[in-house]
Amino acid sequence: MPLTEAEKKAIKEKVINALRQAYDPEIPVNVYDLGLIYDIRIKEDKTIEIDMTLTAPGCPIAGMVVAIVEATVREALGDEYKVKVNLVWDPPWSPERVTPQGREALKELYGYDIVSEWLKQYKPSET
Repeated sequence: MPLTEAEKKAIKEKVINALRQAYDPEIPVNVYDLGLIYDIRIKEDKTIEIDMTLTAPGCPIAGMVVAIVEATVREALGDEYKVKVNLVWDPPWSPERVTPQGREALKELYGYDIVSEWLKQYKPSET
């Protein structure tokens, strides 16, 4: 029996809540609010497919971060679901992808809005 839109929405909310518990060990903001998640697809066969990126292509712990995301989502959803995480680099990540919650978390950590500072430096026409 196909999943209803309401079921897909509820599953996506669970996935997002789980992603908010997954962290890149080098950055103290969760992967969702850091803007690393590009897409979440819920397929009819109960496969959850997540496209994500990292802040830099040369990240030495890329495999670990992908494994953390996959394990966190799998644990939140249970064995009924398959979870597949695709590491993608296009489009490249930028601080503009950080959610408002992520910006607040970073501001608490560093004492200033690093996204706004980045925009001032790299996109002065947008500030």
